[in-house]
Amino acid sequence: MSKINRLQEIIDSSDNIVFFGGAGVSTESGIPDFRSESGIFKSLKKYGDTPENLVSHTYYMDHTEEFFTYYKENLVFKDAEPNPAHLKLAELEKAGKLKAVITQNIDGLHQKAGSKEVFELHGSIHRNYCQICNREYGLNHILESDGIPRCECGGIVKPDVVLYEEPLNNGVLSFAIDYIQNAETLIIGGTSLVVYPAAGLINYFNGDNLVLINKSETPYDDVANLVINDAIGKTFSQIKIQ
Repeated sequence: MSKINRLQEIIDSSDNIVFFGGAGVSTESGIPDFRSESGIFKSLKKYGDTPENLVSHTYYMDHTEEFFTYYKENLVFKDAEPNPAHLKLAELEKAGKLKAVITQNIDGLHQKAGSKEVFELHGSIHRNYCQICNREYGLNHILESDGIPRCECGGIVKPDVVLYEEPLNNGVLSFAIDYIQNAETLIIGGTSLVVYPAAGLINYFNGDNLVLINKSETPYDDVANLVINDAIGKTFSQIKIQ
């Protein structure tokens, strides 16, 4: 039996699927990941610093204007469209088979594809808030601002994304853990499973089928029921919803 046929069989027989995805889910939408040879980590020498520092809380506080320049040029892809992975996951949810999407991505493409139950571990570029009065702003306010985006009250409008040195949202994390603990099938795609604490979520899974879909190997390949080393969009495009 081919690996695609095995994946089809697992999906057909499961009514409580949870999907956990990383940057590789969005690369087929033209959004670069961080750690591959063509990723953001390899292409930022012009900024004179490491990406970890450029999107850290310390850098945001100490070099706010430079942070926003980097952020808008490298982390925001306003015109990106969902790829077959996003679309198939939305179909699976509509069919009642997929219960939740848990994502490390901040691009909002799962919602754009039609998914409803989405838990964004690292926040979203589409949510922004004033650090003084908490007024909410959309993405355009950030993109159209010269220099540091400001609220009408004068406060800085900060993207609701989790920077390095900042903790994950406990509420989002709690929901993610609950869904994974109760899942029959956990499909993990587009992530190398090396970034913690997000990667540690796999340890909460107690179900029957663990599926890993990623172009490269992960530290958990040997405990998975099925491993597919290929692009997640390409893989999901071959799956049919019964």
